[in-house]
Amino acid sequence: MTELSTAPSLVAPWRLFPAEVVRLHRLSPSFLRVTFTGDDFDTFADPGYDQRIKLVFPIPVHGFRHLPDSTDWYPRWRALPTELRNPFRTYTTRAVRREVREVDVDIVLHPDGGAYGAHGPAAHWARAAAPGDQLVIMGPDHGYLGDHGGREFQPALATRTLLVAGDETAVPAIAAIVERLPAHCRGEVLLEVPDPADVLDLPAPPLVTVTWLPRSGAAHGSLLVPAVRAAADRLLPTERPAPHDTPPDTSDDAVDDELWEVPVGLSNGGHYAWLAGESGVIRTLRRHLVTERGLDRESVAFMGYWRLGRADDAA
Repeated sequence: MTELSTAPSLVAPWRLFPAEVVRLHRLSPSFLRVTFTGDDFDTFADPGYDQRIKLVFPIPVHGFRHLPDSTDWYPRWRALPTELRNPFRTYTTRAVRREVREVDVDIVLHPDGGAYGAHGPAAHWARAAAPGDQLVIMGPDHGYLGDHGGREFQPALATRTLLVAGDETAVPAIAAIVERLPAHCRGEVLLEVPDPADVLDLPAPPLVTVTWLPRSGAAHGSLLVPAVRAAADRLLPTERPAPHDTPPDTSDDAVDDELWEVPVGLSNGGHYAWLAGESGVIRTLRRHLVTERGLDRESVAFMGYWRLGRADDAA
């Protein structure tokens, strides 16, 4: 694939990075850390926090032969015949080490070894992944001096009381957020995971409480929803809004729409909530915080990473 020019005026915020698996580390029953390397990973940017990237998987016979490599790669990819389109899924950059040309990505697995969406391309790839495997990462370019995009957590709001919560698909993003919080932060972090063995070491600032919620076979969201409600009682304003104070939450009116709502400005107030995970659960939490509690929409980020029953959305 042809590389983009590195001239500062021509560098695009994102580019395709040819990548190779160098190490695999099973962190727990549900989490696999994959370390990638590449000849040009010394230019892979590290905006931090919940920075999104895309893993592009090879297709049988063709590999990456038909994958467009240009700033307009996406419309060109869509124009390809279906059988020539390389599948891709969204993940979070867990760590970037430009000096040694390495990038870590944590992938969520089912306890039986399959990835979320057991029949999708990410699942098949993760089950068979081995050192030396090739794929392509769509990631931010260090040579671009502006805002790369793809990051929803607002560091400027980290001075507020924080409520950060999500399921296992959000754990890599939450871990990357927590490890970059300034020492004076206060608030709570809630993480619902499938198994007690999925509780990972996650250092946090002294005034930030981290609570792991292993489901151990319980329904998805059955622990996270009441935990967020209880945390909101502890951290957020207790007064409920009058009916005319807060626009109605219409997220249930179009349940097939993507649930992705993040602050576009820095609102007034002393609280900030960041929640991500299964769309139905996040929709319930959105309704509670915004409609029932009256939390300012510009103080809340809600992201539906995947949808229960839809294959491979969680990747």
